[in-house]
Amino acid sequence: MAPMGDNVVVSNMELERLLSMKGGKGEASYANNSQAQAIHARSMLHLLRETLDRVALAEGREVPFVVVDLGCSCGSNTINVVDVIIKHVMKRYEALGWQPPEFSAFFSDLPSNDFNTLFQLLPPVANYGVSMEECLAADNHRSYFAAGVPGSFYRRLFPARSVDVFHSAFSLHWLSQVPESVVDKRSSAYNKGRVFIHGADESTANAYKKQFQTDLAGFLMARSVEMKREGSMFLVCLARTSVDPTDQGGAGLLFGTHFQDAWDDLVQEGLISQEKRDSFNIPVYAASLQDFKEVVEANGSFTIDKLEVFKGGSPLVVNQPDDASEVGRALANSCRTVSGVLVDAHIGDKLSEELFLRVERRATSHAKELLEQLQFFHIVASLSFRD
Repeated sequence: MAPMGDNVVVSNMELERLLSMKGGKGEASYANNSQAQAIHARSMLHLLRETLDRVALAEGREVPFVVVDLGCSCGSNTINVVDVIIKHVMKRYEALGWQPPEFSAFFSDLPSNDFNTLFQLLPPVANYGVSMEECLAADNHRSYFAAGVPGSFYRRLFPARSVDVFHSAFSLHWLSQVPESVVDKRSSAYNKGRVFIHGADESTANAYKKQFQTDLAGFLMARSVEMKREGSMFLVCLARTSVDPTDQGGAGLLFGTHFQDAWDDLVQEGLISQEKRDSFNIPVYAASLQDFKEVVEANGSFTIDKLEVFKGGSPLVVNQPDDASEVGRALANSCRTVSGVLVDAHIGDKLSEELFLRVERRATSHAKELLEQLQFFHIVASLSFRD
């Protein structure tokens, strides 16, 4: 059979326009496949609250308290964490005996994010005439004004000195682009035969590291302009525990084993060409603590209050761990939730379906080892802005 789907190419310029978690409410949607992120986020709430305790509060109600979630995606996790942030800050105002200001929450992600699904999940706004006690007890209402902000968080998104708290979880490991050298056949960093950097050549991994640090520098520069003095930022992204950047840990198992093998299956079956496979790369980098720290220190605008690697656990949430088919389906859905939009754009919907069927089949046959070995670690950073 002649290779198919070779007329579809996703360039770096298109990545920002296309990249998003799987929208809607279907089986492979982010809304239905973000339970692991929710579990990991709940395990870090004590660290988030420590960060919020360092935010400077202002007496008086003239200026709203502004919270931003960067890389919000389209599930309920972002709404839950914003609710935690605002209720904690309201309790701080209560402890000081001050009337709280009004609260604004901005949900930000790339323009391709499914904001419609997100906004449908938002609870109605509470009556601002009610007491603070009623606001804190209003589980079915939100005590803040909400808005969506489309755009890349590697650039400016908000007015200068306008934001009290920035939160970003499980997003900063997504690069702004696949490094150009990685898809350049003339380059030593060309990632031939692979769709991820796990197990790739050192030069390929170093190109990813450089792109990650360039992106993070842009992120911090933008936030240093937008954040109010004595504001704080809580950041969580994928981490690796190895000093070797070609060992991407949990991300490597997710994208560098059965996902990789499924691409190879399509090549061997003549459904796509080798070039088609080699021109696709997952734009994710699991950083080391040192990779992250170097950029923060070089920026110089933020005090590092906490910077550590936190064990998040498995991305697979299954009801019956002994059911290999459920484990296989969970892994395929996890891959599809975060990369499906890019795969669809690269090889088309039909071949994408074939790819993820093969991911599921391979994962099903390795279910036990996946449950034992697939673990994610996260960099957790609490940063305070000191102008």
